[in-house]
Amino acid sequence: MKDRIQTVSTDQAPAAIGPYSQAKIAGGFLFASGQIAIDPATGEIDGDDIRTQTKRVMENIGKLLAAAGASYGDVVRTCCFLKDMDDFAAFNEVYGAYFTDKPARSCVAVKTLPKNVCCEVEVTAYLGD
Repeated sequence: MKDRIQTVSTDQAPAAIGPYSQAKIAGGFLFASGQIAIDPATGEIDGDDIRTQTKRVMENIGKLLAAAGASYGDVVRTCCFLKDMDDFAAFNEVYGAYFTDKPARSCVAVKTLPKNVCCEVEVTAYLGD
């Protein structure tokens, strides 16, 4: 069964900063690790405000999706983490420009995120059978 699980890796999205994969494919689904606002070209955080960081997160997600042969329209669920729920409206503004098919979603505020970023987003996408 393990041979049916594939690892997705691309240098177009930030490398994992811990003992995990960028994404895994299993059972026709892509399970992507949470993305933060790291610029994959520099390894540095892109921006210091919610809009700039959310845009970078969405771009990173797009690159991971593309590496798996998917797109934003294939995403069925997202889990969003915000450093400050006061950023909810600005986050949604940027997020909504990418996820126009409106996948199922959770969005919560958390105490701290890796590298003290403003947001993190993980996705699950359907790739087919």
